[in-house]
Amino acid sequence: MADRSQSPLAAVRSGSSRAWSALSRNRLRVVFLAVILLSAAAVASAAMSDDLSTASEEAVPEAPATENHTVVTESGRAGTITVYEPDGEVAYYDNTRTKYFDADPVEGDPMTIEYTATDTIHSEGPTCSDPPCALNVIERVDLEDENPEPEVIYKRYDHQETAGEWHDSDRINETHVVVADIVADQVFIVNTETEVVEWLWDAQSDFPVEEAGPYPHDWAHINDVEYIDEPGDPNDGRIVASLRNQDQVVFLDQEEGLVENWTLGGENEYDVQYEQHNPDYIPESQGGPAVVVADSENGRVQEFQREDGEWNRTWQWEDDQIQWPRDADRLPNGNTLIADSHGNRVMEVNESGDVVWEVPSTLPYEAERLETGPESEGGQSAAELGLESRTADGGGGGGGSSGLFDFDPLGWIGDLIEDLLPHRIHNGLLFASPVWMGASEFAAVGIATLTGLVWIGFETRWKLRDAGVRFRLPVYRRGD
Repeated sequence: MADRSQSPLAAVRSGSSRAWSALSRNRLRVVFLAVILLSAAAVASAAMSDDLSTASEEAVPEAPATENHTVVTESGRAGTITVYEPDGEVAYYDNTRTKYFDADPVEGDPMTIEYTATDTIHSEGPTCSDPPCALNVIERVDLEDENPEPEVIYKRYDHQETAGEWHDSDRINETHVVVADIVADQVFIVNTETEVVEWLWDAQSDFPVEEAGPYPHDWAHINDVEYIDEPGDPNDGRIVASLRNQDQVVFLDQEEGLVENWTLGGENEYDVQYEQHNPDYIPESQGGPAVVVADSENGRVQEFQREDGEWNRTWQWEDDQIQWPRDADRLPNGNTLIADSHGNRVMEVNESGDVVWEVPSTLPYEAERLETGPESEGGQSAAELGLESRTADGGGGGGGSSGLFDFDPLGWIGDLIEDLLPHRIHNGLLFASPVWMGASEFAAVGIATLTGLVWIGFETRWKLRDAGVRFRLPVYRRGD
């Protein structure tokens, strides 16, 4: 009988192969582990080095000095309203509501402010049968009181919290307020003394529900209203409303409804504006008609001038840091005050486009200079001022390099991810993540996740191979 036992040389070769295979596997495991640990270290370093917080009055950063009081609201990671003194010290702070949105000085009394805010109701009860629900309020606070306490002017409970907030209201007179009602896709005027709604416009009367956002959960997302009180102006007495999900700013007449030939933008016309916030009307008396608006998903602030019955872009501003701006006010001095939500800052840019004032904020929604009037009241149009536009030179800046040894690979990968992801997805990630998460940190998380998945794939393959399981491609050449 032939001896079928393995020869000594073959046995040595087999053992050597197994040892080399084990060594190669362990080397790969070390590489995988090192990549994951380095990525985790990069994320941990960012988390520990960032000290920006507005969760308490003590943590709020001081602002640079300026001529007037500045109010900043936040509606994301922390719901806050902060008023800065001209010298930059905090004059007033409140975080008792879940979210704070639009804030305006009261006419004739700039140190009294009126704002919209929302409380999230998490528990089932008489005001919420299916949590979470929302309590929307319009509040007023006199900053000159010894101990300022908010007074509720008007409130309403709503059945949902997501896309159920009032982002804006605007005072018409001492008894009437116009409200942007996101949950109902409506604009209404209410008498705050009698609590009777005296006028209402429903977006469904002029826009099809098959377009824009998902109906009925977040269809129009009406996030801003402004009552125009400008005698002699072609839009005097009308209401400007921002339909975010339709990418349009509309003008409403209380007698006729939608004034169609004044609409700015169009459904999915993203080159004009993309899910905008807080449009401000500048009247003829100030060089308009014009609209300055935060073009949120396009990451810029811009202005349109009404010329020969059409809207023409006359100014835009952006830099390498701006990310999802949600407010822009033209000031009487010609500068523009901007709330850059995911840029985590409120800033003022001058007529040449330079940033001349800036304060950090975790997720600002609204910024207002109290002594200059509400929104862009008193500000002139870009055309009247001859403002210089500014556009960004490149991406988010994390991967920038001034030389070979300054190259930041994580920043470069982060910028690449930002460029590849749709704006809405990228902004959604920023909205849900901690304030210290930037392009480099997202790149580190992505690299660690991908490395972990590849490692799992290799381990699975090795296990199957050791068990004698082999896979063959379903299509192969004859003779293979």
